[in-house]
Amino acid sequence: MKNRRVLFERPWLLTVVIGGMIGAAILINSFGRTSSNSLLCSLSGAYTRPDHSDDSVAQTQLIAILHYATSRVVPQQSLAEIRVSFDVLQSLAPCNFLVYGLGHDSVMWSSFNPKGTTIFLEEDPKWVQTVLKQAPNLLAHTVRYRTHLAEADQLLGSYKSEPACLPPDVRLRDNTACRLALTGLPEEVYDTEWDLIMIDAPRGYFPEAPGRMGAIFTAAVMARARKRQGVTHVFLHDVNRRIEKVYAEEFLCKKNLVKAEGRLWHFAIPSAANDTMTSAFC
Repeated sequence: MKNRRVLFERPWLLTVVIGGMIGAAILINSFGRTSSNSLLCSLSGAYTRPDHSDDSVAQTQLIAILHYATSRVVPQQSLAEIRVSFDVLQSLAPCNFLVYGLGHDSVMWSSFNPKGTTIFLEEDPKWVQTVLKQAPNLLAHTVRYRTHLAEADQLLGSYKSEPACLPPDVRLRDNTACRLALTGLPEEVYDTEWDLIMIDAPRGYFPEAPGRMGAIFTAAVMARARKRQGVTHVFLHDVNRRIEKVYAEEFLCKKNLVKAEGRLWHFAIPSAANDTMTSAFC
């Protein structure tokens, strides 16, 4: 998340976020289904699951309210952008929510998914440690990326010549032949079918940065492999940047774009279970 360590002094957004947190806390009792709650974790990926009672969920919500009520640090996304994802979460929660990036908005995202599983993937282990000191109830994993932003054009031009990158047989786990595939994710990330995927990381604003090419490609592969009913909602931030935009159009597909708000694109990607003959993503 670009400039995530910078203090954003936007009191109007802070007020709205706090109001959303309070509203979410009030709505907790309306979520009758049970699933995995937000989790405790360590940098090594080990964690314990707290109880899933309403009291536990309410505590997570109240921590979020306290955090935003006492901090000048607010989410980087605008209110309108946040609302796009919030509306989907409100309709599906509790659900499985995968977020690329860990930052000042993570407590908010976790609180929007009461009794759901919300996992954050972050490239910087020191930053993970910093965030978890303030919000130890979040579940975050450190991820190593195999690409650099400077390679984005070359990778986009060459991936079609690598069979391991192409549908219908493309996979993620141990797929070292396809450099766009994220191969070092925790097993639970591969084993979970994600209802929502938010891509707001890794860094993608200087040549040596990992870029979001692998995250976008991996989200597309996960969505197409879905076996459960429904679509996979993918939210991509910073589409004002060229690489995010061209990779989204290549792998997430313009035909799946259901909403654009500011710098955020929302895709609803159907399973490709019945599309076994194509060798293209779009």
